Amino acid sequence: MRGWAGALRAAGARSGSGPGLGGFRERFDFGGRDVASWFPGHMAKGLRQMRASLRRADCLIEVHDARIPLSGRNPMLQEALGIRPHILVLNKMDLADPRRQPRVLEHLKQQGCSHVVFTDCQRDGNVKKIVPVVAKLVGNSPRYHRAESTEYSILVIGVPNVGKSSLINALRRLHLKKGKATAVGGEPGITKAVLTRIQVCEKPLMYLVDTPGVLPPKLGDVETGMKLALCGAIRDHLVGEDIMADYLLYALNKQQQFGYVQRYGLAEACDNIESVLRRVALAQGRTQKVKVLTGTGNVNVTMLNYPAAAYEFLRDFRAGRLGRVTLD
Repeated sequence: MRGWAGALRAAGARSGSGPGLGGFRERFDFGGRDVASWFPGHMAKGLRQMRASLRRADCLIEVHDARIPLSGRNPMLQEALGIRPHILVLNKMDLADPRRQPRVLEHLKQQGCSHVVFTDCQRDGNVKKIVPVVAKLVGNSPRYHRAESTEYSILVIGVPNVGKSSLINALRRLHLKKGKATAVGGEPGITKAVLTRIQVCEKPLMYLVDTPGVLPPKLGDVETGMKLALCGAIRDHLVGEDIMADYLLYALNKQQQFGYVQRYGLAEACDNIESVLRRVALAQGRTQKVKVLTGTGNVNVTMLNYPAAAYEFLRDFRAGRLGRVTLD
């Protein structure tokens, strides 16, 4: 807890600096953090394997998180796309702010990304659009050295924990009426090895290859890394739940997303993470008993559990309980 007390004091200092409209911070102080250590080794291996799979692919489905549609899209993946047909699937649209969609689409179009589908893999509505778009794109493009084959080979790519496996399972459920083919988990990197081909459609005969997500070794800047971490693409402990919770509060206030005020029973929006986590701990019952040595012996004291409160704050955001938020 001593480390957390220090972290919260530092956060408090950050919270008090550079107030903007409504007394909120205009910029976030990352305290000189370095993102170099946020890239697990198995992802570099996955990128090499994915490049080998590219040669056999007719079309690429890039899956990304709709809450960060512009941040963290892997530049290496974009280089690897080459001239192959490409669809960008922005998944978890149910957690993102729908009012931002037109602006996001316009921005992506300027980047040369014209085939974009927003999806929520828990509901199949928009997932139905993917196979017809793939069939049309492949049908209108040269199929390289695979022209003699009548089946389509589709490669699914993207950063970790954006729902690639969930998308494949949704496509199977829709088109083949079959259950799960791929392990799904809420932790980045659960798909550790490039898996075998999975049939998702009979007419046209279409196979998907599920790949592990791949993050670039250099994330460009700490803020991009922080957004990826908030959306679960980087493991929390590599970044630190304390600064993640503080950045989340900063981002929510910046976007004027004040759902946390009502959820935790605050009197008003607040830019001090210690005050917010205190309310989270009280509202969610996040306390712990600590032995304190006094002159008359050990005494059990109930204290607020700030690490558990920070985890709860992050979890509420990821589950959409603080509102539909787009971080970009």
